[in-house]
Amino acid sequence: MIITSLLDTDLYKLTMMQMAWRHYPDTQVEYTFICRNPHIYDMRVVFPTVRQELDNFCQLRFQDDELNYLRTLPYMRQEFVDWLRDYRLDPSHVTLKADGESGFTLIIRGPLLQTILYEVPLLAIINESTFAYHVPEAKYSLWRKRLEGKVELIRSAPDNEDFVFADFGTRRRFSRAHHRHVIEYLKQETPRHCIGTSNVLLAKELELLPVGTMAHEYLQVCQALAPSLEESQRYAFDLWFQEYQGQLGVALSDIITLDAFLRDFDRSLAVRYDGIRHDSGDPFAWGDRVIAHLENLGVDPRRKTLIFSNSLNIPRALEIYHYFRDRARITFGIGTNLTNDLGYTPLDIVIKITECNGVPVAKISDSPGKMVCKDSRFLQQLQQAFNVGEIHV
Repeated sequence: MIITSLLDTDLYKLTMMQMAWRHYPDTQVEYTFICRNPHIYDMRVVFPTVRQELDNFCQLRFQDDELNYLRTLPYMRQEFVDWLRDYRLDPSHVTLKADGESGFTLIIRGPLLQTILYEVPLLAIINESTFAYHVPEAKYSLWRKRLEGKVELIRSAPDNEDFVFADFGTRRRFSRAHHRHVIEYLKQETPRHCIGTSNVLLAKELELLPVGTMAHEYLQVCQALAPSLEESQRYAFDLWFQEYQGQLGVALSDIITLDAFLRDFDRSLAVRYDGIRHDSGDPFAWGDRVIAHLENLGVDPRRKTLIFSNSLNIPRALEIYHYFRDRARITFGIGTNLTNDLGYTPLDIVIKITECNGVPVAKISDSPGKMVCKDSRFLQQLQQAFNVGEIHV
């Protein structure tokens, strides 16, 4: 089995699940699998394995020690954790067919509460199945050499005392075992710099800080739930703060565009939120604009955290760190470059929410190619609602 625990997922899946449980438990959604580099590997050959691993995953239940661990996290409600005890996955919510450009079509439909936990494990299953088939004799010695090089870069970097990062690599990891080896090594060799992981199971077992707040899907769901589309981003940030009361206080900035985010992120939100996360577009231009925005609001950016998480490696993260280190608190979420850097081209795959309560939702972002929407008319509505430039599917 590739996935052996329901905690083998990213923390924000559970925090967003708790939001749904508390505030919109009857919401219906659709998720769609997208492969952005479909011609790298023949994924049709791993379809039977993915199908079997999906069935195995759906048999899992939260165990007592896992629930007890969740109870130790101050932002998880005891009643929600109690509810998880009887949680069951229903494989009928997943449509998996061996066709399509990427090798198969994968669509998840059903109640948000019953489908939200599929994304990260399914992506991990697809990755591990693909690499196990196409590179069965992987050069594991290479990853150690590369990882040692990354550690040396961190240690030798000037003024590195405040350089910190977390592992964000579950969904695109080479394998579960490799993921664990990498995090164990980083914990041992860079304890001052590797501050945690988004993977809840590894955080539990390796006694690391579990890291994560909200993902794009939360903001997309709010596009359908808010009183109006124009209010949806602000509605999402207000509701999140209402639920977590300042815990998990990092706002994601690119569900529409940075321009739209900054218009909504007023002084009230800037004071209440601890930080802002970058996930698309040029990180230097983004940081300059966010810092200027905070200063214009009368908020000291040196008391706020900027989290960078877009396609990072250690050299790039160090470059960003040295550029901003005296102007704000800086941290990084590094994924694929940590957990799938063995010399083989990683898969660029995502599972994104595309519909909520029967209406389309969208992620636009500040990077071409990261946009997700299946309805051009809805994009026109977003363009008008948020006063952004022309958008194309």
